[in-house]
Amino acid sequence: GVETVPYIVFFKDGKKVEAVTGAKVDTLKGKLESLYETSEVIDIEKRMKGLINRSKIMLFMKGCPSAPRCGFSRTIIDILQEEGLPFDTFDILTDEAIRQGLKEYSKWPTFPQLYVDGDLVGGLDIIKELKENDELRDALEGN
Repeated sequence: GVETVPYIVFFKDGKKVEAVTGAKVDTLKGKLESLYETSEVIDIEKRMKGLINRSKIMLFMKGCPSAPRCGFSRTIIDILQEEGLPFDTFDILTDEAIRQGLKEYSKWPTFPQLYVDGDLVGGLDIIKELKENDELRDALEGN
């Protein structure tokens, strides 16, 4: 039973692996680092790939389509909506790990980032160029 508060239980892969009694900050920090150090890296990569492939056309942006939080995101939303194809979005301002992880994963340092069929197409400049060259529709359809 619990005799001291706080009583913190650590689980890994659905199984209890450790427990700490009392508010021992150094002990808690050490347990967290040793138990979950590598799983976060794996989880972030899995989460990024899952998000990237959540929709055929996936946009990582600042804000959401109804309330973009930067001009670049607003512009790319306008362009995508003009094309009339279904797409999904993820607000990178809600998850710093995904925001930073995508920069490394894609080797693309800025947002928005547009993916089609799990592959990076590019940011706003690339999308504008594709539109100007009448190549955007094909790119969005994966052709």
